[in-house]
Amino acid sequence: MTRTMTRRGFLTITALALLASVAATSPAQDKITLRLSTPASPTDQRSVAMTEVFAPAVADFAEFEGYWNSSLMKQGTEIEAMARGNLEMAIASAQELAVFIPEFSIFATGYVHRDAEHQVAVFNDPLMDPFKQKVEDELGIKLLSIMYLGRRHVNLRQTRDELEVMTPEDLDGVNLRMPGTDAWQFLGKALGASPTPMAFTEVYTALSTGAVDGQDNPLPTVVDAKFYEVTNQIVLTSHLVDLNYIAMAKSTWDSLGEEQQATAQAAADAAAESARQKQLELEEGLVEFLREQGLEIYEPDLEAFRSHAQAMYLDSEFAESWPEGLLDSINAL
Repeated sequence: MTRTMTRRGFLTITALALLASVAATSPAQDKITLRLSTPASPTDQRSVAMTEVFAPAVADFAEFEGYWNSSLMKQGTEIEAMARGNLEMAIASAQELAVFIPEFSIFATGYVHRDAEHQVAVFNDPLMDPFKQKVEDELGIKLLSIMYLGRRHVNLRQTRDELEVMTPEDLDGVNLRMPGTDAWQFLGKALGASPTPMAFTEVYTALSTGAVDGQDNPLPTVVDAKFYEVTNQIVLTSHLVDLNYIAMAKSTWDSLGEEQQATAQAAADAAAESARQKQLELEEGLVEFLREQGLEIYEPDLEAFRSHAQAMYLDSEFAESWPEGLLDSINAL
């Protein structure tokens, strides 16, 4: 009886060990974790697209974890984290990439991209291939797709009676919050303002206290971050058709099989397209919403802004890093 019980116990233990072994080698256990860090809020269209479109598409082989509002990593540190292999994914800007690869500044230049469709054409054109390759070779990051963030406009605390902005000269002395990189700061100067570096998460408080006179962002971001609560006017400068890249650490990308890579690429493209269309729809309807909140919204002399900004860029050190003829090629698309 003792030997029978011992044998049964042995068989039970063996069976449990076998089940544990099978579980350990099951597909669920083989899933990789894809952590994405971004300063965007969870309701931002980029965040929504990554959660609702990208994540389900890669669910067979990856667990997607989105960290919003810079809750995982401070804004501006994501690229280095991916390069070191400490982060799998991020939503990166051309301005951030330009810190490491100066020629990327052309994609953050005022009045270069015409609209969302033009952005996609530029990203998918062969002229972009050397840029993508350089990001892989020098930073260990793969750019999967391009996201439309929107047309950036100047958003000010002053009323129109206090300050009406029609030309760059009207922004002289205006303390305009801009992200902290050199490319962003130069764009603020190209608009005629006095740019102040500041993290996105600090902007609302700075506007409410008067620490800055204004900020620049697309209209959906103005609404999503509730900047309309602490500002009084929006000048439709459309100075930057802003973009982000869905970026993945190259080490993470290389760990995927060929079919998984194809799935991840298709998922990134689908997420980018979803966010793009929703962002365009939002922009169309938000002017009236912001007017209802009491903001004055008007269009300045766009040609005056365009010529001023382009002249400053062409005379700057940023243009020195641009490949010869690239700006003409972009304009021709």
